[in-house]
Amino acid sequence: MKDVDDLKTRRAAERGRGATRLRGLIRKEFIQIRRDPSSIAIAFVLPVFLLLLFGYGVSLDAEHVPIAIVVDEPSGETSRFTGELMRSIYFNPVFAPDMTQAETALRTRRVNAIVRLRSDFARRHHYGNAAIQVIVNGVDANTARLISGYLEGAWTKWLETEARDDGMPLDAPVAIEERVWYNPEIRSRDFLVPGLIAIIMTLIGAMLTAMVMAREWERGTMESLLSTPVRIPEVLAGKLIPYFLLGMGGMALSTAMAVRLFAVPLRGSLFALFVEATLFLLAALGMGLLISILAKNQFVAGQTAILVTFLPAFLLSGFIFDITSMPRPIRILTQFIPARYFVAVLQTVFLAGDVAAVLVPNGVALFLTAVFFLGLSRLKSRKRLD
Repeated sequence: MKDVDDLKTRRAAERGRGATRLRGLIRKEFIQIRRDPSSIAIAFVLPVFLLLLFGYGVSLDAEHVPIAIVVDEPSGETSRFTGELMRSIYFNPVFAPDMTQAETALRTRRVNAIVRLRSDFARRHHYGNAAIQVIVNGVDANTARLISGYLEGAWTKWLETEARDDGMPLDAPVAIEERVWYNPEIRSRDFLVPGLIAIIMTLIGAMLTAMVMAREWERGTMESLLSTPVRIPEVLAGKLIPYFLLGMGGMALSTAMAVRLFAVPLRGSLFALFVEATLFLLAALGMGLLISILAKNQFVAGQTAILVTFLPAFLLSGFIFDITSMPRPIRILTQFIPARYFVAVLQTVFLAGDVAAVLVPNGVALFLTAVFFLGLSRLKSRKRLD
């Protein structure tokens, strides 16, 4: 009985010493963070810079598109229709005297489309079969589709207005009633900014930890650390906890900017958001830590982190490019990228709310990814100098 009590006492004492060592490691890491401004910059300055850059500088919407308008024979009807285009936020119309000059402007990229109203426009409108000619520059296929859709919408709206003013119903074979869910304003910013938070968290988690262990090896402090009674799990926890707190601080800052500065709606709960963010950040920290353990060189660790974490997260997570439109082999590859699951979570929590059918499976995927990378980092860590 005495041996059992002694064993329990020794274990309790060892746990106490372990907690003391862990606190010391965490304190050491925070001192190093305070002395190294780059860590603070990555955690707090980089999110602000990227959110401002993408929030204001990148847009998938087409607004104020330059188009050339050619009116063969001016009339009241042509004036009303061109006035509709002039009032639209989507177009920046310029009038061309003839098709030759309009085509020249299209070839030289001064305009992106031509709208031509032929000489019989007024007469055909009187008989109910008016038509316009639209020529779009198709070099950028996505912009061309947007312009075509905007012009079709402007044309339909004008026909409805004309029919209403004449007291006649619009004779259309199909009546379209549009309902846009979750992003009714169809603002690409509301779609991009939540996804950008995943890219920022990838950078914070992977880049910060990718150079942690490598920096210790380069500076020769790892040998001194391994000669102490500290254990490998304590070393890893002492490295991860400070950067986890920095990462969650960057997450909070990014969320506040998204909601306050860019007016992105947050329809879900903060609790769900930060639970999923915790899982993703642990996965990102695990990836960065594994890179750091294997590289043992800050430059190599930093470059590797960019290649295997940031670029896949940027290109293959669904942040900008739709995963369902990618070739099948690439779609399979995206299943191994943690940012893919976090982007889906962010866009759902911000725009749709707490949808369990999205949050639960993606959360499970993030949890398994975090366990895999943190477990692999633990297996690759040994208390030896080779």
